[in-house]
Amino acid sequence: MRKLWTIRWFRVLLGVVLTAALLAPVVLPALQMQRQEPENPIRKENIQPVRRLSFGDGDGGTLAAAPLTQETGTGGSQSGQEQNPEQPPEEQTGENVPEQLPEQPRSDPEPQPGQESGEQPGERTDGQPDDAGDETQPDALDLGLVLTWYRYGGERYRSLCPSDTTVRQDVRTAQLPDGKLRYELELRSVDEIGMENYMLAEDVDAESLAAVMELAVPGVVVENGTVREYNTTYAAHILGYIGPIWSEEAAEYREKGYSMNALVGKSGVEQAFEEYLHGSSGIKKTTVSSTGEILNRYYVTEPVPGNNVELTIDISLQAVAEQALEKVILDLRENGVGRNKEGKDARGGAVVVQMCKTGEILAMASYPTYDLATRAENAVALNEDETAPMFNRALAAYPPGSVYKMVTAIAAVDMGGFDPGYIIEDKGLYTFYESFQPKCHIWSLANPRTHGKIDLMEAIAYSCNYYFYEVGRLTYDSYKKETGNNPFDIVAKALGLGEPTGIELPEDTGARANAEEKNKQYAGEDAGWFGADVLQAVIGQSLNKFTPLQLVCYTSALANKGTRYEATLLSRVVSWDYQDLIEESKPVVASTLEISEKALAALDQGMRMTASIGTAEQYLRDYPIAIACKTGTAQWQGTTSTGSFSGSDHASFVLYAPADNPEIAISVYVERGSQGGNLANVCIPILDAYFSSSAKYETVATENIAY
Repeated sequence: MRKLWTIRWFRVLLGVVLTAALLAPVVLPALQMQRQEPENPIRKENIQPVRRLSFGDGDGGTLAAAPLTQETGTGGSQSGQEQNPEQPPEEQTGENVPEQLPEQPRSDPEPQPGQESGEQPGERTDGQPDDAGDETQPDALDLGLVLTWYRYGGERYRSLCPSDTTVRQDVRTAQLPDGKLRYELELRSVDEIGMENYMLAEDVDAESLAAVMELAVPGVVVENGTVREYNTTYAAHILGYIGPIWSEEAAEYREKGYSMNALVGKSGVEQAFEEYLHGSSGIKKTTVSSTGEILNRYYVTEPVPGNNVELTIDISLQAVAEQALEKVILDLRENGVGRNKEGKDARGGAVVVQMCKTGEILAMASYPTYDLATRAENAVALNEDETAPMFNRALAAYPPGSVYKMVTAIAAVDMGGFDPGYIIEDKGLYTFYESFQPKCHIWSLANPRTHGKIDLMEAIAYSCNYYFYEVGRLTYDSYKKETGNNPFDIVAKALGLGEPTGIELPEDTGARANAEEKNKQYAGEDAGWFGADVLQAVIGQSLNKFTPLQLVCYTSALANKGTRYEATLLSRVVSWDYQDLIEESKPVVASTLEISEKALAALDQGMRMTASIGTAEQYLRDYPIAIACKTGTAQWQGTTSTGSFSGSDHASFVLYAPADNPEIAISVYVERGSQGGNLANVCIPILDAYFSSSAKYETVATENIAY
C-alpha cells in the first residue's frame, strides 16, 4: 500500500509541475502586476437570453429547434459583461463601451470562391474557434470542464472566465502568440468594455484538473461550461449560426440596446429573425473572495428569453429532400446518365419544395452540405473544398434551360395570337438566319432526327427547340412592332423570374434576357440585341439566370393559373412562454398574370404529357398521382485566367402535383447534371413522403432549448 500511495502521489506531483509550467508564462506576469485587491470584490455579468427556433411538422406543430443562445449556470448565459459595483442597477445597461480600444484587426478567414461573404465569422485561420467563442452549437446541454482565470472587480488583474465554445475530446489550450494573448488580456482590462473573459483551456481531463486545483493559484478557477447539440444534421443552409458582434456592426447593435458581448445571428434564419430571437439581457451579481471562491450570486435583472420562431420547414421532408438530392448527384458522379454517360462531372445542386397556395417553403436543400455542429472546427477544410459546401445553391442563379418554355408558350398564345393546335414541322436545323442556325436538341449531322409535325402541347412534352424558335421569333417580332415591348420579359417578370421571391434570406435575383440586361453586361457592338438573342432566350438560354427558389415560385404560379405568392420560411412567432401570438405568417400575393383559358389548358396538357409520354416518361409514367412537369438542360461556359471551359450541361426540373388540384411545387437543379428528366428521381421520394399517409412526419418529442 505504501508503494502504491507513493506512486500515486508522485503522478499527482508530476501533473502539478507540468500544469505549473503551462500556466507560468501567463500567470506570473499577471501576478506581478496585481495590486492590493478588495477582500470580497463584486462582479456583475451581463446575461444573454435564450433563443428558440423551431421547425414545423406536417401538421403545423413544433418539430425541432435550431441554434439557440445557450445559458450557463442557472438560467443565465454567456457571462462576461462587467459592471461598476457602485453604479445603480437601473443604469447598468451594458452599453457603456469605450470609444477607443486597442487596435487589432479581426482575424476571420477570407471568403473562398463560391462562398457567400461572411460565411465564417469569428473563426481563426487555423480552424479552431476564435477566442471570443463562436456560438454555433445549439440546444441540448452537455457539460465540459473549462479552465478559467478570473478578473477581480475593477482591478487590472488579468482574468479569464467561462466560455461556451464547443468542448472537444482533447484538451485544447489557447494557441496564440504571446503578443496576441497579452493583447486579449489587456483588452479585457478596460473598464466596462463588456467582453467575455478569456479562456485558457477547455475540456480539461480529471487528472489535469486535480493538478490545477492542487496549485491553488489565486484567480485560477475551474468551471463547468455548456455545449450545444443539434437534434438534426439537416437544414444547415437554412438555419445558419450565431457569433460575436463585429466592429462594423457595433454601432447598429449598440443603438438597439445590445450588450457588446452578445451573440447575434450571422447567417440563415438566425440572422433573418434576429429581432424575434434575441430577447433581453439580464444582470447577475457575483461576490467572490480574493482566492476566487464564489460567496454569493443572484440576479439584479432576470434575462428574458427571446420569442419562439416556428418555421414552415418540415424537417422530415427536408431530410428526404437532402438524401434524395445527394443520392442522385453521387449516382451521376459514379455512373453518369444516358448513352454517353454524361454528368460524371456533376458538382452540386438544390431542390426546393413549396406549398402552391401559400408560398410556404417546406424544404430547401443544397448539396454538398455541412454539419453546423462542427462548422467552426472544420472551417479551413470547408473553405478550401472546391465544391463549396457552405454555398447555398438554392438561392444562386443559373441558366434555366427548357423549364422556361412555358413562358414562351404563354406569350405565343396570348400575345402572339398562336392557337395551341398550330402545327410546325421540326426540320432539325433552324435556318431562318444565315449567321446563326441553332438546332433541335435531338438533331445532329450524324443522326438527323426530328420531332416531325407537332403542336404546342407536344412541343412542351418533347421539349422541341425548333417549335419554340419559330413561334418565339414570330411572337417577338409582331408584339415588339405593335407595342415596343418584349413579350417574354413581361410574362417572365409577372411569374417571378428575375424578381425577388420574398424569402427572408439573402438571395440572388438573377436576370432576364432582354436588351436592357445585355446592355448592362456588354459594351460596344456586343451590347446589341439581335434576333439570335431572341432565339436563345425563348428556350431558356441567353442571359436568363434564375434561382431554384425562383423556379419553384414560377411553377407554383403556373399551378395557381397566374397567381404568385411570396416565398416564406416563417410560420409564426409566439412569446417565449407560448402565451402570446406575436406574428403569424399569412399568404401574400407577390404578382399576378392574366393567362387565357386556352393557354392554361395547353400548359396543363403539355406538362402532363411530359410525365406520361414525354421527356420524363421513363421516370413518372406509372406514378400513381397525376404530375405536371417540365424538364430542362442548359449549356454553360465558365471562364478562368487560362481561358474558357465547359462540361456536361446543367440540368433542371420543375413539377406541381397533383395536376388536378395542385398542392406542392418542386424545383430541382444540378450543376452539370446533363439531363433534366433524371432529376425526377429527386422528386419521387419527396412526393412519396408528402402524399403517403403512412409516412406522415414524425414529431420530435422535445424542443432544443438551452437552460
